[in-house]
Amino acid sequence: MSDASARVLIVDDEESLRHSLGVLLEKQQIDSAGAASGEEALRVLDEDGPFDAVLCDLRMPGMDGLEFVERVKTAGGALPIIMMSAYGNIDLAVEAMRRGAYSFISKPFKPAEVVTVLRKALAHEALADENRRLRREKENHYRFDELIGRDEKMRSVFDAVRKIAPYKTSVLITGESGTGKELIARSIHVRSDRKAKAFVAVNCAAIPETLLESELFGHVKGAFTDARTERDGIFVEAHQGTLFLDEIGEMPLPLQVKLLRALQDEQIRPVGGNTSRQVDVRIVAATKQELEERVRENLFREDLFYRLSVFPIALPPLRDRPGDIPLLVDHFIEKHVARLGVRCRGRGKARWRG
Repeated sequence: MSDASARVLIVDDEESLRHSLGVLLEKQQIDSAGAASGEEALRVLDEDGPFDAVLCDLRMPGMDGLEFVERVKTAGGALPIIMMSAYGNIDLAVEAMRRGAYSFISKPFKPAEVVTVLRKALAHEALADENRRLRREKENHYRFDELIGRDEKMRSVFDAVRKIAPYKTSVLITGESGTGKELIARSIHVRSDRKAKAFVAVNCAAIPETLLESELFGHVKGAFTDARTERDGIFVEAHQGTLFLDEIGEMPLPLQVKLLRALQDEQIRPVGGNTSRQVDVRIVAATKQELEERVRENLFREDLFYRLSVFPIALPPLRDRPGDIPLLVDHFIEKHVARLGVRCRGRGKARWRG
C-alpha cells in the first residue's frame, strides 16, 4: 500500500489537534478523517471504513485511548493504532502496547516524528495485508471448485476427482444427505473433456416409477395416455455430456434392467418405440444407501451395481471432519453477505462490534 492510497483516522478530543494533524497528513498525500472521542471513533470505523491506521489520543472524556484500543482489538481489528499522550511514560506505553497498540508517541511531538511512525505503521500493515493475502491463497487450496475442505479425507476425495475426471469411467458417489454428492458429480463433469456439453441431473427417488422410464429414455407419440407428442429423454439431453443419477438405490428393479442395457450397449429405446438410438453419456451415480446391502436383499441388481461402481467415491460426513467447520462458516458468510449486499460486522480490517 502506498502512502498516497492510505486513509488514517485521527481520534482526539481537541479539534485544533485533529485539524493540524489532518493538514500534516494532507501534505503527505494521506487522506484522513477525525473523531472527537473513542465512542465516535468506533462508529466512524464501522460506518465510514476502511481505514489503514489510527492516530489516537490516550486521555479523552468517556472512553479513553486504552479502552478504545482494547475494544477494537477484541472485535478483531487488525489495523495499527498509534497512541498519543501528553502524559507519556513507560508504564502507559507498555500498557498501550499490551492492549494492542502499534506504537506510542508523546505530546508535544514533531511533525517528522508523526510522519515517520505513521509510515512505518502503514508499511507494517501493507506487509500484514500481503501475509493475509498469501494465507487466503493458501486457503484457496482447500477450495475445490464449489467444495471446501482441508481434512485429509476430503483431500483424498479431491485427488480422486482429479484422477477420474478425464475418463468416461462410471463413478458411484456414496455419502449421507448433505455431504455434497452432486457437487462432486459436477466437479467430475467440469474437469472432463465433456464440460462444454450438458450436465443433466435426475433424482431417481423424486419421480414416480411410471414416469421415470419416460424421463430417462423418452417416449414416442401415443406411447401412453398423455403422450400427445414425441419426447426425448434425459439420456438424449445428456448426449456427449454427463448424466447424474441421484439416489440410484431407489430405482425400481424393472427399470434397473433397462438402465443396465443402456449402459452396456450405449443405446436407448424410447417408451413405445421400435428402434434404438445411440447415445454417448458419461454416468455418475450417487446414493445415501448401502447398495451392497440392497444387492444382498435382492433390491438392487448386482450386475448394475458393478457397472456403476467402477470407480467409487465415498464422501465423509461433516462430523468426521470438524476441522473443516471454520472454513465452511467463512464460506457461507462470504456467500450470503455478497448475495444480500450487507456487511458482516466483526470481520475484516474495519468491521467492529461497537
